[in-house]
Amino acid sequence: QVQVVETGGGLVQPGGSLRLSCEVSGRIFRVNYMGWYRQTPGKQRDLVAEISSGGTTDYADSVKGRFTISLDSDKNTGYLQMNNLKPEDAGVYSCFCDILARWNSPSTGYWGQGTEVTVSS
Repeated sequence: QVQVVETGGGLVQPGGSLRLSCEVSGRIFRVNYMGWYRQTPGKQRDLVAEISSGGTTDYADSVKGRFTISLDSDKNTGYLQMNNLKPEDAGVYSCFCDILARWNSPSTGYWGQGTEVTVSS
């Protein structure tokens, strides 16, 4: 059974940094895609950053130059390095992965449970 688990959230002061991790475990051939999404109360879940297995990345305009997404395919773990955090970056960050269980099977999407980021002085 595939599991997606995010860690690394917490409380940080404005201007500080956090690194979130998204670990995929279980029977996996490859993580095709990983996206980090942020949700705040009363708002929809928005895409913050995404990366493909080939290394192509994309970011929301609000985080460009401050956040960096990466994917370690050997460890099936992705990371979101967040620098110069602002109060508006706060929220629950969830990881979505498109996973190939076997080389010849269709891929399946999985969500993690989320990790909360609070940016406050």
